[in-house]
Amino acid sequence: MRILVTGGAGFLGSHLCDRLLSEGHDVTCLDNFFTGRQHNVAHLVGRPGFRIVSHDVTDPYSFDVDRIYNLACPASPPHYQFDPVKTMKTSVLGALNCLDLAKQTGARVFQASTSEVYGDPDVHPQPESYKGNVNPIGIRACYDEGKRCAETLFFDYHRHHGVPIRVARIFNTYGPRMLPDDGRVVSNFIVQALRGENLTLYGDGTQTRSFCYVNDLIEGFVRLMEHPELTGPVNLGNPGEFTMLQLAELVLAKVGGPSCVTHLPLPGDDPKQRQPEITLARRELGWEPSVPLAEGLDVTIRHFRTLLGL
Repeated sequence: MRILVTGGAGFLGSHLCDRLLSEGHDVTCLDNFFTGRQHNVAHLVGRPGFRIVSHDVTDPYSFDVDRIYNLACPASPPHYQFDPVKTMKTSVLGALNCLDLAKQTGARVFQASTSEVYGDPDVHPQPESYKGNVNPIGIRACYDEGKRCAETLFFDYHRHHGVPIRVARIFNTYGPRMLPDDGRVVSNFIVQALRGENLTLYGDGTQTRSFCYVNDLIEGFVRLMEHPELTGPVNLGNPGEFTMLQLAELVLAKVGGPSCVTHLPLPGDDPKQRQPEITLARRELGWEPSVPLAEGLDVTIRHFRTLLGL
């Protein structure tokens, strides 16, 4: 098939391009390289069926495609808060432009939504039926509400224009090709430990997250996209739940060295709990994560050692 991946040079997008090319598809990687990196897809350049297009998804675009994976949007707090208006435009205008292309071409279109649509949840774990607890005027709202609006657009295009959609709600994901300065907790802890710095733990460390290794997530993407009828939303994430203190201790044990934990104030609207309910994915997609956190961290730590020359 002819497949377009917006945000294709990013952390998740580049792994998705790898997977799709390995299956023999023609892949167009669309990226404006704000958080995506050329080196993430450099190994694919020159391969038959692969091309990179430098473009911002807030501007319309046109390709002859059978599938569209819409992954374009900064996803870590420092990056999406750097220019919150631009972040909102990327989510909303980016969704509109890819939906318009899907409407024109008849392509099936996948939206990479997020567990952040649940906000700071008062239901735990979070099922797809939970409508969320989001602060619409907080510092995270540009991302949270942008993704919620994108979901609205996807389902309205599906109901009113018959566009075939697939919507995944992604929970915390980690693995090689994360940026060392992206501000996500896994990369933060690993980079700090490798550099012999203290690990910055926000709040008391009892807040929880669930960590899915990137290869497991990409498998979920493909299974959802190729499901004959399931629109979603579908939670994709690892239901294993860890406190931030547990994660810090695990990273310290694996990296070693002089680092210890330093506590800093908790940022505004930071969710206290995050754990996916994945019954729907198990039942309809036959999907669940297979890589334990300890194993995935080993691979990710090796990636950062190489990247940082340590």
